[in-house]
Amino acid sequence: MNCIGEFDVVTGAFGYTGKYLTQRLLDAGRRVRTMTGHPNRANDFGRQVEVAPMDFHDPAGLVRTLRGASVLYNSYWVRFSHGRTTFDEAVASSRTLINAAREAGVGRIVHLSIANPSLDSCLPYYSGKAQVEKAIVDSGLSYAILRPTVIFGPEDILINNIAWFVRLFPVFAIPGSGRYQVQPIFVEDIGELAVNAARQESNLVLDAVGPEIFAFEDLVRLIAEGVHTRPKFLHVNPGVALGMLRLVGLIVDDVILTREEIEGLMANLLVSKQPATGQTRFSEWLEQNASVLGTQYTSELQRHYR
Repeated sequence: MNCIGEFDVVTGAFGYTGKYLTQRLLDAGRRVRTMTGHPNRANDFGRQVEVAPMDFHDPAGLVRTLRGASVLYNSYWVRFSHGRTTFDEAVASSRTLINAAREAGVGRIVHLSIANPSLDSCLPYYSGKAQVEKAIVDSGLSYAILRPTVIFGPEDILINNIAWFVRLFPVFAIPGSGRYQVQPIFVEDIGELAVNAARQESNLVLDAVGPEIFAFEDLVRLIAEGVHTRPKFLHVNPGVALGMLRLVGLIVDDVILTREEIEGLMANLLVSKQPATGQTRFSEWLEQNASVLGTQYTSELQRHYR
């Protein structure tokens, strides 16, 4: 590892992927500092993790937080535009963070991106991710870019909420054919890949994907079977599916899925052409966790915006 300092910085160490990565670093004896937009939230680490604000309007403050760090583990991004938070703003904020890391002399950046990003994509999530990757490559920093597909684990949103839907509703709407593919990766495997990537000397771009590939409908059926429910599967136009999700979104006060996410899913952007890099099989994890999966709805807005 490029150990120019005695600590590592993790953006969002108290969040979903961040806390698993942070626990690995602590277990390895690393000192960890987090940059977070919610510095006063309760967390599982207490005083084990130093807390600093992630204020993109204060670049000098970001530099002070990052100065001397060995590695910056960055997972900052937004799932969708909400209020004043837009994809363009997320790209600009990411560039501010990358510039601060360069000015602070950070040894290496390990960045969580997304599988199949493209500067030419008509989907702002994927084009924005590609712009951030380019900013990292152009920065001159030593880097490792990991490209996950769908991350599953005890607190994930997509897989958990699919299970919630099949538990609660007698019908599950499948956009289109349902034969487009998903290749989920376990959150613990992401943490391991990130820490291992930080130890590499050369620049690296790697898909972070699990060992199993499912057609989307098969994935939903597997989850339904795992939680012992038998909903009726109804194939509908993607626009109809989106409308149904928006109605349920009003009930749970959340954005369940966006049009762009449905389009990305149906375009097979959640599967990789590279060999699997994660080890955990979703089907086996589901068997062990089905009793609690989907027993409560997980809100994106509650987690990140409130």
